[in-house]
Amino acid sequence: MKKMLFLILKTLGIIIGIVVLYVAMGFLLPFIEVSAKDDGQKKEIPIYIYTNGVHTDIVMPVKNDLQDWSAKIPFNNIKSKKTDYNYVGIGWGDKGFYLDTPTWADLKFSTAFKAAFWLSESAMHCSYYRTMKEGDDCKKIMISKEQYKKLVEFVENKFEKDQNGNFILIPTNAVYSDNDAFYDANGKYSFLDTCNTWANNALKSAGQKAALWTPSDYGIFLHYK
Repeated sequence: MKKMLFLILKTLGIIIGIVVLYVAMGFLLPFIEVSAKDDGQKKEIPIYIYTNGVHTDIVMPVKNDLQDWSAKIPFNNIKSKKTDYNYVGIGWGDKGFYLDTPTWADLKFSTAFKAAFWLSESAMHCSYYRTMKEGDDCKKIMISKEQYKKLVEFVENKFEKDQNGNFILIPTNAVYSDNDAFYDANGKYSFLDTCNTWANNALKSAGQKAALWTPSDYGIFLHYK
């Protein structure tokens, strides 16, 4: 009996220790900045980092001479069907969170557990916008064409594609508004690789300021005050 109690207490101690370490690293590591890399080219393409308070999206022009996102993420896949949007925000995350948890009140333990421990699929959330307004939740970054090419490549590689190379739409009514849609994605979400970790890595791919590692949006925006 004593041996079993000892094992239970030891297991709880290990779990608590891991949680404490995770919280500590999630707070401290974001302060270590990965500096921006200046490629010496003209910074002429605007992108944005945008957060809803929990999740960070990378927002890019819908179309320029380097990329036409509307050809890959058709306007016809959003409820409004409108085509006058100027920006598209893209984020990666856990499929269960995206589709089954419209608000925090809807969060189930099973969804959170699967998301934390690599047990569920992931998805891309794509939202169209007409304008972007800078503020505490939205920061504008100017990058060069070469940096934008690298960013586009990074983002595209996270989309799962069919045999013809097309992004795979997830048929669902669980969209947030009339301007967004979900697509299948590559990779497994976990407490070590979150939606914000992905956005942070997207910035690194484009040679922009970023945190060494962060599970939160705070760790990203910390470097863009």
